[in-house]
Amino acid sequence: MGMQPISPDEVAKAFGAHGYIPDEGLATAVFLSMALHRPLLLEGEAGVGKTEVAKVLSRWTGGELIRLQCYEGIDVSQAVYDWDYSRQLLHLRAAEATGESQGISTSALEQQLYHERFLVRRALLSAISHVGDTPPVLLIDEVDRADDEFEAYLLEVLSDFQITVPELGVFVAEQPPLVVLTSNRTRDVHDALKRRCLYHWIEHPDFEREVRIVKLRVPHALDRLARQVAAAVEAMRELHLYKPPGVAETIDWAQALTKLGCSELDEAVVNSTLGTVLKYREDLQRTRQHGIHELVSQAFERA
Repeated sequence: MGMQPISPDEVAKAFGAHGYIPDEGLATAVFLSMALHRPLLLEGEAGVGKTEVAKVLSRWTGGELIRLQCYEGIDVSQAVYDWDYSRQLLHLRAAEATGESQGISTSALEQQLYHERFLVRRALLSAISHVGDTPPVLLIDEVDRADDEFEAYLLEVLSDFQITVPELGVFVAEQPPLVVLTSNRTRDVHDALKRRCLYHWIEHPDFEREVRIVKLRVPHALDRLARQVAAAVEAMRELHLYKPPGVAETIDWAQALTKLGCSELDEAVVNSTLGTVLKYREDLQRTRQHGIHELVSQAFERA
């Protein structure tokens, strides 16, 4: 059977041991998702660590990570299952060449073609039909990018953890997977889907927690550099940028500065490495208009 934590504190400690420092709200949401066998919908700005939650869950529980990346136009053949048409065609030609196809009915031949050995299991069917003592972790990433029709299809899957393949029958999960859905909120996810999930909004971490994250993920970074980087990123988030930097960018910046041998921030190194943490020209311009000197001063004062 899959593991079952006894408290949110146990979740927080396990996540910390696998390189993720959750706040109390996220640790509680993950604990309840596991205890109640309910999907967990995570929303928040890009780069705050939504996808990483599923990856850490997989490493912690030992369950296989099965990822479904959503996008506009995704359908059943790309997300649930498909048929291996090339193998089916080869089977037909082999049956004709050996004479096996002679003397059997068309329906019998069709039954051979729509056998489970020709079934291509995409992410959703792989998670539902998974066999083993440890349930997989199903990551449905950026569900807000999918169409309304696909979102409606997910309702059946997440309600009953079963999938119908007309040619073969119904696949029912022996053990429901741990399901994590993420959304960047490019559009609102429908209420019907939200009702089937537990919900948590992931904020940017506060200063001290971001320092802990940087020190955990970039252990070679000096303490004062980690604090200055976290402080500078915190200041950038106050500039009303088009894409405020997330935790992922904070880590990238700290890694880049460490590779350059920096022990602390200065105007020259911030100006030359700003593209590591900001990814839009307009954000770079706004930050430079605010003043690199001012940004470094704020970072030193906060750190």
